[in-house]
Amino acid sequence: MNTLQAIVLAIIEGITEFLPVSSTGHMIIASSFYGIAQDDFTKLFTIVIQLGAILSVVILYFRRFFQSFDFYFKLLVAFIPAVVLGLLLSDFIDGLLENPVTVAISLLIGGIILLKVDDWFNNPDTTETSQEISYSQAIKIGFFQCLAMIPGVSRSGASIVGGMSQKLSRTSAAEFSFFLAVPTMFGATAKKCYDYYKDGFVLTDEQTNLLIIGNVVAFIVALLAIKTFIGFLTKNGFKVFGYYRIIAGIALLLIHFFIHPLSIL
Repeated sequence: MNTLQAIVLAIIEGITEFLPVSSTGHMIIASSFYGIAQDDFTKLFTIVIQLGAILSVVILYFRRFFQSFDFYFKLLVAFIPAVVLGLLLSDFIDGLLENPVTVAISLLIGGIILLKVDDWFNNPDTTETSQEISYSQAIKIGFFQCLAMIPGVSRSGASIVGGMSQKLSRTSAAEFSFFLAVPTMFGATAKKCYDYYKDGFVLTDEQTNLLIIGNVVAFIVALLAIKTFIGFLTKNGFKVFGYYRIIAGIALLLIHFFIHPLSIL
């Protein structure tokens, strides 16, 4: 991976992390075009720079994020399913991270679901702020988030839909998804770094610099993306993202099978 590739992947991460289109899936597609998807450092990079994007949530929602210990416990409860399944399925997930076909199918199926989400959950109750959710709602949202362990599903999309299934409004579901991303990505980054070193790899100075650049770029781009997404989602719902995912999934399958294979799998 060179510096330009790192910047491109980081821009993709910053734009897509909070959209229901799968940031990991888009980075896998981009790294496959570059021919670096199966590189161990690339797999580390695509996980670690998500932390930079997630930290933008802490900055933008600073006062609300540090508001109540009860809210932290709810985030912890929602985070537990990802911890358990992440540890159990780590090797399986790593295998999926280098397969663009998995991403394409996930994009396609997820797109179809997003076309119907607004119709399925169009009568939310009075849960208008993310701080108001119950512990029962929190853990159910946490299980929905686990679907994003499949590349292409979208962590934000799965957890937002999970929140709406628990009768949260679109806005409060999206905000809780953002907050939940903070412990989730801290945990994922720590686990990925541990596995990287356990497998005998050591970061070079150049790779360390690429991680720093990637996190900074993802952080800055994500700052700009979050508010835009919240405003758009509140006014327009999910359908446009559903159509995008369907088009992207079909295009990726056509490219992979009829033009140029994006992986050697």
